[in-house]
Amino acid sequence: MKKYLFLAILLSVFSLGSVCFAKANKQVVVLSCNLHCQGCCDKIMKNIAFEKGVKDIVCDLKSKTVTVTYDANKTDVPTLLAAFEKIGKPAKVVEEPSNSTDAESGASQVQ
Repeated sequence: MKKYLFLAILLSVFSLGSVCFAKANKQVVVLSCNLHCQGCCDKIMKNIAFEKGVKDIVCDLKSKTVTVTYDANKTDVPTLLAAFEKIGKPAKVVEEPSNSTDAESGASQVQ
């Protein structure tokens, strides 16, 4: 009986460990948003940063775009667009989601 209990505990620990260490699927999407001032950027930074799966946000006031890096295992673009709508800043997709490693390598090539 003790062997079976030990085996069950061991199996549950290993299965839990594999769930905890699942690789994040980071995606980057560029959204167009009607940004008037720094207050608009601050509103987005304060609210969207707390959406599930969001890893990073960069607001560009000049181009009126918001670049969001997120974990595709936890959220998706329609959910992000709904979050922008909820705070009164509707957004449109400018650049389709791409892997963050692809985006980083592309950025280094441009410079």
